[in-house]
Amino acid sequence: MGRTFFVGGNWKCNGTTEEVKKIVTTLNEAEVPTEDVVEVVVSPPFVFLPLVKSLLKPNFSVAAQNCWVKKGGAFTGEISAEMLVDLGIPWVILGHSERRSLLSESNEFVGDKVAYALSKGLKVIACVGETLEQRESGSTMEVVAAQTKAIAVKISNWDNVVLAYEPVWAIGTGKVATPVQAQEVHVELRKWLKDNVSAEVAASTRIIYGGSVNGANCQELAAKPDVDGFLVGGASLKLEFVDIIKSAIVKKSA
Repeated sequence: MGRTFFVGGNWKCNGTTEEVKKIVTTLNEAEVPTEDVVEVVVSPPFVFLPLVKSLLKPNFSVAAQNCWVKKGGAFTGEISAEMLVDLGIPWVILGHSERRSLLSESNEFVGDKVAYALSKGLKVIACVGETLEQRESGSTMEVVAAQTKAIAVKISNWDNVVLAYEPVWAIGTGKVATPVQAQEVHVELRKWLKDNVSAEVAASTRIIYGGSVNGANCQELAAKPDVDGFLVGGASLKLEFVDIIKSAIVKKSA
């Protein structure tokens, strides 16, 4: 069974009600490949989750951008996994570099979050990636392996995990890892999973790329054998997100 191409759209902290409705209308009207070719998940801010879920056509799914590390309670401003399940939200993004850097989320904390979300029945887009300093010092694989290990030691089932490699230096900067650079890290991540989890998990887990993906570069990236899709930031708010979804055809014909 091949790995179904996966395209996630992370809307981050953007949008008004009217803007969100326009984005959803664009997606609903778009002609995109069928679900057996590409799985599409969009991630609006928390306040728009119910709206987007109610308006979006059923072959697209919805993700939250974060959730708390344990059951809800006296955690002001947080959203629990249980609340997402109650709302019928199937996916959550965890460990995004913006949360790791701006909110000091550690590898261990992200690992705990992933494990708790999975235990409540959520599917997880788990993010890993290195900074520019780490890449230039040659420690890319050391960094992403440590981030992945912090998740691996907390979970036993990878069926509902998509691993997103997002080089921090390429997020929102306009810089993009070349297809060769992306493929290189994805291969190493898959090898790490094979050596430290299992060959089956390595073969079946989707490893997607995020970092200034757009309509112009998506096809070349999608053609790489170990790039199983994308986690798209700014471009997911634009019409070109449809082109990125369509890049799955490249994989299907490869």
